Amino acid sequence: MRPRLTRRTLGKAGLLGAAPAPLLAGCGIGGGGEMVLSDEPVELRIAWWGSDLRAQQTNEAIEAFQKEHPRITVRGEYKEFGAYWDGLATTFAANDAADVVQMDEQYFNSYSDRGALWDLNEAAEFLDLSKIDPELLPTGQVDGAQFALPIGSGVLAFAVNADLFAQYGMELPDDTAWTWDDYADIANELAQRGGGDITGTAITGGVDVGSLRYWSRQHGNELFAENGDVSLDPGLLVEQWEYYAGLIASGAADTAQQMVEDTGAGVEGGRLATGKTAFGLIHNTQITALRSGSGADMRLLQLPQNGTPANFIKPAMYWSVSAGSEHPAEASLLVDFLVNSREAADILGTERGVPANTEILEYLGPQLDESERMAVDYLEAVVTGDPIRVTPNGGSSVNPLITRYGQEVYFGETKPEDAADAFIAELQGEIDATR
Repeated sequence: MRPRLTRRTLGKAGLLGAAPAPLLAGCGIGGGGEMVLSDEPVELRIAWWGSDLRAQQTNEAIEAFQKEHPRITVRGEYKEFGAYWDGLATTFAANDAADVVQMDEQYFNSYSDRGALWDLNEAAEFLDLSKIDPELLPTGQVDGAQFALPIGSGVLAFAVNADLFAQYGMELPDDTAWTWDDYADIANELAQRGGGDITGTAITGGVDVGSLRYWSRQHGNELFAENGDVSLDPGLLVEQWEYYAGLIASGAADTAQQMVEDTGAGVEGGRLATGKTAFGLIHNTQITALRSGSGADMRLLQLPQNGTPANFIKPAMYWSVSAGSEHPAEASLLVDFLVNSREAADILGTERGVPANTEILEYLGPQLDESERMAVDYLEAVVTGDPIRVTPNGGSSVNPLITRYGQEVYFGETKPEDAADAFIAELQGEIDATR
């Protein structure tokens, strides 16, 4: 019997508001409008990161919103993840931010602390918060102010191309019992059977904060301490980098150059989607975009384990309203439509995470397509550990930092030991600078 569509112990997400980072120091917020609907036609902008599929779905939802509110015109803007945050910082500094912006746990407190975001509690007339999972809703709060509205929840997963396994006569691994040694052996065997046509795996660790947290948590370590300091054991980061460097050297994994090219190609156009490699690291709900872009039999597997539950459920992302918006009431109406309406749910499904609106999740249950059901079922089945510790004040650059140092290691430009020490020192320095 299929599990009931509920969010299993999402209190484990446990993400309380992180303190601000210095990226917005001195930025201008500008004077926004009042929380009242305008009598005149209104134009809004909404910004997000994500795949082409997310853009298509979001634009369709925008069209549905405009039909319901014909006096409001909405212009969508989207970029890939890294470029999005550079652009967002620039637009906020120039008092030209979109009215509605997609937010992430690592960043929203950096903006809210500087008065860049509306407290959505003030939008109660236009935005209903009552249907949002009560254990997810606080993850967008700072001292009770609702600066970010959770859209959905997600969890790390390995995406695997089952067609490649079938093509090369191999069985999929048992993801409830496999280890990192098993993963390396499988990736090497796939590459050997592929005869140079494929690699066994993408580089799925050491260049993003999710994989770094997973690896360290498997060894009883955490990226951040309770007091906000960096508590990562540098030896564990060295171990992770050396593990993947070994896979690259053996031909089991993509090269560093292929990894960089993949980042620009996105989920739907990367080597996993095009059948050039068999494994990739994603969040569970990205399976929709991956299957759409690839046309292949893509599956979700739990990451290799060593006996210590290390995965974690987190809000996939948030919507926030810019404090500089001239039309915060209309912007709040747009957020309400995207999160609370069945019309938007019919279009958006689970692509931005298993819906945070509990009634929408129940509504979607009977109509989930195969990919969406895979995402929900995976969330129900995945073994998770304790909640992750939140990104502290000054720590929002952790992802670009680990990407930069990881790339230096994989390109052979920096020794793993030197890179680990430098990464920790730079991240701690940014945190210290905010105190």
